[in-house]
Amino acid sequence: MRPRDAHEPHRAASSLELFFDLVFVVAVSIASIQLHHELTNDHVVHGVLTFGIVFFAIWWAWMNFTWFATSFDTDDWLYRVLTILQMGGVLVFAAGIGPIFEHGDFRIGIAGYVVMRLALVTQWLRASRAAGPTHRTTLFYAKGIAIVQVLWLLSLLLPSAVAPAAIVVLVFLEIGVPVIAERNGTTPWHPHHITERYGLFTLIVLGESLLASANAIIEALNKGEHIASLIGLAALTLVTTAALWWIYFWPPHHRAIGGMGASLFYGYGHYFVFAAAAAFSAGIEVEIDILTGESKLHEPWAAFTYTVPVALFVLGIWLLAIRRSADAVVNVVVPVGALLILIDPLLPLPIATTALTLIIVVAVLVWRPPVEAKRPLTA
Repeated sequence: MRPRDAHEPHRAASSLELFFDLVFVVAVSIASIQLHHELTNDHVVHGVLTFGIVFFAIWWAWMNFTWFATSFDTDDWLYRVLTILQMGGVLVFAAGIGPIFEHGDFRIGIAGYVVMRLALVTQWLRASRAAGPTHRTTLFYAKGIAIVQVLWLLSLLLPSAVAPAAIVVLVFLEIGVPVIAERNGTTPWHPHHITERYGLFTLIVLGESLLASANAIIEALNKGEHIASLIGLAALTLVTTAALWWIYFWPPHHRAIGGMGASLFYGYGHYFVFAAAAAFSAGIEVEIDILTGESKLHEPWAAFTYTVPVALFVLGIWLLAIRRSADAVVNVVVPVGALLILIDPLLPLPIATTALTLIIVVAVLVWRPPVEAKRPLTA
């Protein structure tokens, strides 16, 4: 398991990586459904905080596998078996999302999380045998991840009163492992491969919004009431989702992967982009409940459940990838558009206003194509 060439031509996602992503479709869908239930029942703070924790586990497991694969993917039989084992851990974690939201019971979730993380520890130990100059780095990854998993298991023994604080500490420990490990020697990453993988996960989370659009049509057909409003919501959701896709894939993302600092900013910053896209679908489901009279959350607060995620998505991708490839016009229109979307609930027809704002942003992006990189990314 030797390090891959960071300049390997025509490097693309493998069929195993695409297969691996399928289990995350399940996990993201369950997390979005649970967030929808919390929001529509007016448990906003609890729902958002719990979703943030759950989505961190989903995103972190996916991201760690992705960056490992870009460095050491051999696609031999043992690599495939260990990857499938990680997939099993994701499915167990997905099964534990409901208890986490409903009862604060993390036992199943942590069990699944530890399984997928320990499988990755085995991969790092394999890589260390032929890692060359990154030998110390691979061993630190293996040891660091393993130690944190032991701490996750021990956290189940803590009183419920201190559990939230323990989770925050453990999250920072997880985030800190790559930061410290890479100081021992940087593992190679392939910019085009990494950004393709991030783009594929973006499609997964945006797909949840398309499901919400379909659900609006289903509700209209099943109940025979509010048909015009629900069909209109479905259409505007499709337009909004398509605009988010357009905005995300406008810049050449590989330019954002340079030195260690820039790569960490891009990689870690995507947590907010991915979480926002997944939360957007929950907000649309809340709006469906509003139209059918089944929500305890009322306007204009209900509208914030989708405008905040959309604004966060647009602003996040502007910071991570767009601003370096954009001229002055785009670098004004995109963040201003995000801020306008944020306050849309204070205006009439907020979902229509959000869609219209995004259409304008996309039109500007079509008018002003990406420019050459302003300076090399070295930090």
